[in-house]
Amino acid sequence: MQAPLKNMQGQEIGTVELPDEIFNIEPNQAVMHQALVRQLANKRQGTHKAKTRGEVRGGGRKPWRQKGTGRARQGTIRAPQWRGGGIVFGPTPRSYAKRMPRKMRRLALRSALSVKASEQQIVVLDELSFDAPRTKAMVAVLDALDVERTALLLLPEADDNIELSARNIPYVKTLRASYINVRDLLGYQTVIMPRQAIDVIADFLGDSEQEAVAEEE
Repeated sequence: MQAPLKNMQGQEIGTVELPDEIFNIEPNQAVMHQALVRQLANKRQGTHKAKTRGEVRGGGRKPWRQKGTGRARQGTIRAPQWRGGGIVFGPTPRSYAKRMPRKMRRLALRSALSVKASEQQIVVLDELSFDAPRTKAMVAVLDALDVERTALLLLPEADDNIELSARNIPYVKTLRASYINVRDLLGYQTVIMPRQAIDVIADFLGDSEQEAVAEEE
């Protein structure tokens, strides 16, 4: 499929070919949802912990004698019904990691990119570069491209000038194209990329069986 090619001043200077097998497929909503749930689950640390009655400190002495006081029998002040006592069935450390086949992960990325392309939310630039980090220059580029809300900048490789220029803009995130993931693709309205980034994406989302440079965790 064809997409407009723009320069940093927002002017359309031509067209660029987007691979149909990546940017023009029928989106699979179920796989996209599964990939998003997996990514959010894998981000959880799972370090939550509550102490049971055997782990809290104290409570070694019986608070009062078994009979004759008129009160309910108690064996320890660290029982769950006491303040400061242990927790029954509390959270324990666990892993929330979910597994997903590589073909399904790639299908989810293709589906998300196809959704963005069909809604004309992908902007391809002939070049994106700065001589030095400058936030004002990045804001000028975004204004020229009519970015109204959030934007995801996909870079073909690490570029300190671009990353530092966009770091202080709260609605913009920079990401290397080899690290694209469903959460960021769906979480930002506009996807902006130099045309070199298309080749990076095609290297591991195209027909090649080559392993991806990086997969989201």
